[in-house]
Amino acid sequence: MRILILGTGGMARQHAENFSAIDGVSVVGGVDVVPDRLAAFCAQHNIARQFASLEDALKWGEFDAVANVTPDRIHHPTTMQAIAAGKHVFCEKPLATDASLAMEMTEAMEKSGKVGMVNFTYRNSPALQKGRQMVLAGEIGAVRHIEASHLQSWLVGKAWGDWKTESKWLWRLSRKHGSNGALGDIGIHIVDFTSYGSGLDVAHVFARLKTFDKIEGNVIGEYDLDANDSFTMNVDFTNGAVGTIQATRTAAGQLDQLRLRVYGEKGSIEMIYDTGRSYLRACLGRDLDTANWRDIPYDPVDTNYKRFVAAVRAGKTQEPSFRRAADIQKVLDKAMASDQSRRDEAVG
Repeated sequence: MRILILGTGGMARQHAENFSAIDGVSVVGGVDVVPDRLAAFCAQHNIARQFASLEDALKWGEFDAVANVTPDRIHHPTTMQAIAAGKHVFCEKPLATDASLAMEMTEAMEKSGKVGMVNFTYRNSPALQKGRQMVLAGEIGAVRHIEASHLQSWLVGKAWGDWKTESKWLWRLSRKHGSNGALGDIGIHIVDFTSYGSGLDVAHVFARLKTFDKIEGNVIGEYDLDANDSFTMNVDFTNGAVGTIQATRTAAGQLDQLRLRVYGEKGSIEMIYDTGRSYLRACLGRDLDTANWRDIPYDPVDTNYKRFVAAVRAGKTQEPSFRRAADIQKVLDKAMASDQSRRDEAVG
C-alpha cells in the first residue's frame, strides 16, 4: 500500500512515522507549497518523490491513498480532488471548516466506494475504548450526567514551541487563515471524545466562545489573532442526559489533557488522556456507598493509522469515518451559532 502525504508541516511527521512502521505500507511521496519544508521532510523520512502541488502528484498517480495533513480550510478542496482521482483518503481533523462542506466530502467519498477516515487522534487511547465498552455494556446504568474538558497550555508556555514566532501555531489563531480557533482545533476532539466515550450524541448546545487579547493590537505579521481561545458548552444528549464540555489553550500546567466523566444511575466512569498516557477509573457497585474509585485495566488498541490501512485492504471504511466527522462538525457549527444568537441551538 502506497501513501502520499499532502502537507508536510505539523502532524505530518506522525503520519510518516506511523504509516512507515506498518508492514507492507510505504510513504512514496510528499506534497507541499513550501519547497524547503518539503525537501527537509522528505529527506528526514526517506521519501523519494516531491511535488509542489496535489495536481502534480495526481498526474503521477503512483499511490493508493492520500494522508491529508493540510491546514483546515484546505481539507475540502484537496480531498475532493483526491476522491475524484479515485484515491482513498485519511484526513486530519476537522474534515472541513463547516458541516455543509464536510457533508459534501462525506457523500462524495461514500459514492466513490473508496475508504475515507478522519484522524481523531484521541481514539487511540485504550482508556477511551475500554470505558466506552463499559458504558455500552450497561455497567453504570443509564447515563444521567457528563462532564468533559480538553486543556492545553501552549498560549501561556513554550513546552510545544513559541506561538508568537512559529507559523504552525499562528495560523491556528487567525480566522482568515482558516482557523475556527480552539473550538475547531481541540473542540472537535473533545466533542468526539465525549460522544464516543459516552455512546451518546449531542442533541442541543448552548455555547460561549472567548478570544483573549494576547499582544498589543492582536496582529503578528499576516496573522490577525482573532480566533477563539476558549469555549464552554452546556449540552443535552439524545437520551436526555445533560452535561458540560469545555476546552482552552490557556490552561497553565496542562500540556494536553482530555478528561471525560460519565455518571450513570448505577455508577461512574472516568476516562483520561494526558500527554500520551491513558487512565481509566470507575466507581461501581459497593464502592458507590464510600465514593471509592478504582483503576480499571485495559488492553492496547490499534491506532487510527493501522485501522485505515486495514480498512483499505478490506475495502470497507472503519470508524472514525467521514460521516462521523461531519456529524461532529454539526455540533461545532451549532456552538458557533449559539454564541452569536445567545440561545440554545438544536443539532439537526
